[in-house]
Amino acid sequence: MSRTHTARTQGARSDAAPWRTSFSKRLQVELIARLGYPLLSGWGSTYRFRTEGAENIERALALGSPIASFWHGRIVPALIYFRGRNVAAMASESFDGEWISRLLSQFGYRTIRGSNSRGARRATLQMLRDVKNTPIALTVDGPRGPNRVAHPGATWLARATGNPVLPFHLEADRYFTLRHWDRSQVPKLGARVAAVIGEPFLIPPESNDDELESYRLRLEESLRRCEARCHDLLAGLDEHRTPPA
Repeated sequence: MSRTHTARTQGARSDAAPWRTSFSKRLQVELIARLGYPLLSGWGSTYRFRTEGAENIERALALGSPIASFWHGRIVPALIYFRGRNVAAMASESFDGEWISRLLSQFGYRTIRGSNSRGARRATLQMLRDVKNTPIALTVDGPRGPNRVAHPGATWLARATGNPVLPFHLEADRYFTLRHWDRSQVPKLGARVAAVIGEPFLIPPESNDDELESYRLRLEESLRRCEARCHDLLAGLDEHRTPPA
């Protein structure tokens, strides 16, 4: 065996995610992906969505491939709501990222692999390519927070590509809250889920860093307005419930 081949093999091994060397971890990934999809898909099929601002999706598509931006804590309802639309989403190279990637694929999403700590450059380049033809969903405060603080990734990508930012929020009337930094919301069976799609906006490619920061703050504010409107919609649904006899 040549030294070049040996070096390449060792390099490939060093680049591989550490969990891949564990049989038990690989088995867990397989089981989670196989069992998680029918469970989550069936659970999500009981959700009753009420949407406001759906026309903003078409407005965004008319401007380019949308960079759909939302909070990390609403991944589960977003997964169900946008399933089957060939949206691209990021998943890390970690153990969790692997089973998440497999679940995303089964729900009709494309996946971009990478994270801040592994494969970041490759993932960024792939996003730049994919956003030309495919909507991309980004959790703008992920993957580690702080909660409800938008990172500059979505606005930077919008400036680099000329494609629109599309903020949205989902809120359920009944849900479980996970013990996680993002206080992830998992709507309960039969939950009513309000989905509010905000107005898309473009970021001029000549924007400087100060201007880009103002757009980042604009995204945060838009997400807050979307969330407030979700609560209004759910409150309105409660008011229109038929009182018990």
